[in-house]
Amino acid sequence: MDWETYVYASKFFGRQRPPLAYERFCQPHASVDYIKAESFTYLDFFKGYLLPNVPCVFSSAFTTGWESRKYWVTQDGKPNFDHLLWNFGDAVVPVANCNVQEYNSNPKEQIPLREYINYWKEYIQGNYSSPKGCLYLKDWHLCRSFPDQHIYTTPVYFSSDWLNEYWDELAVDDYRFVYMGPKGSWTPFHADVFRSYSWSVNVCGRKRWLLYPPGQEESLRDHHGNLPYDVTSSALLDIKVHPEYPKCCPPIEIIQEAGEMIFVPSGWHHQVYNLDDTISINHNWMNGCNVATMWHFLQAELDAVQQEISEWRDTMEDWHQHCQVIMKSCTGIDYKEFYNFLKVIAKKRISLLEKVPETKPLGNLCSDSPGLGPHHAAFDLSRIADVLASLITNPDFQKLETSELSPPPEDLFNNLKEKINASL
Repeated sequence: MDWETYVYASKFFGRQRPPLAYERFCQPHASVDYIKAESFTYLDFFKGYLLPNVPCVFSSAFTTGWESRKYWVTQDGKPNFDHLLWNFGDAVVPVANCNVQEYNSNPKEQIPLREYINYWKEYIQGNYSSPKGCLYLKDWHLCRSFPDQHIYTTPVYFSSDWLNEYWDELAVDDYRFVYMGPKGSWTPFHADVFRSYSWSVNVCGRKRWLLYPPGQEESLRDHHGNLPYDVTSSALLDIKVHPEYPKCCPPIEIIQEAGEMIFVPSGWHHQVYNLDDTISINHNWMNGCNVATMWHFLQAELDAVQQEISEWRDTMEDWHQHCQVIMKSCTGIDYKEFYNFLKVIAKKRISLLEKVPETKPLGNLCSDSPGLGPHHAAFDLSRIADVLASLITNPDFQKLETSELSPPPEDLFNNLKEKINASL
């Protein structure tokens, strides 16, 4: 990031902004931008898509050098089962059954990849049918399990990735996934974890995406307030059950070809189908451009929990702490861990500004992308400071026992302001 972009981004978040306008995506047959030029820079992406929070698709030219695109695919564009079995056959993988609805998702089981590929071959031979149902390998942490495999390189456009940077620091989890599934496998309607961004590349095969701009999902809720499992279901036409459905704009439909890369912005609900036998690589990620969105999401989740157990507020000891525990079980994070998340990223950016060598680069595992420079570090710190200021003054955060947090949140905030001012 250069100085000009830093100033531009600071003004973007510094002024009192009206709600982002997505009107152009609510028109019939709306489309997204298709990026062909390899001269397209990180700053082009940052200004044109990250800040305004709008989707785009990159051509297959951006992923031609990936080893997975060379070796995981046969000459006729199909999954290379032999290569996958030879390299990963004994790995245990999560597999979802697309034919079974469990709340608004599908139940999963853990099986060896070898067993799943045998099923997949039989499913193809059975004309894409099986008594076992349509099974979809989803959310496989292949990169974490096989760190020496050079499967792909995280594109520079997505390399400012606080989510995976944080979990790499803890060395317990990540949000980098491989998906594999036969033609007809699909993912029900959802928005991504923490309202993060996501990017997805088809190593082989094609996907059909149905995307809705933020806010449109409210028109899809039923009279109980629940979101649909399948936005293509005719049940949504019953206005007694879905009274707001006539107000909803049509989805943006994208056919993603082999090798292409799609960027899904924060809060865009979507539903995805595999049109062929498909393998894809996917990341959930976030950074300074959408950290406030994550914070708003967490506040809304806690508010929902508090309403759900409000009747026990006066009789339950440590009611506020119980709400945090429930929220963490539902979302994967509570307010204290969110503070720790902000702190870890802040310390790394301060180290960069002070030119102190870090134990780990800003680039991710399975990525050789470089750090993004001092101006980007200063931008990140300014975004952390804004969200931290809101967290510190939040009444629910103030009710928690925060004495064990180190440094104290107020001290971290003051340190951030000093570092930001010094860097400018």
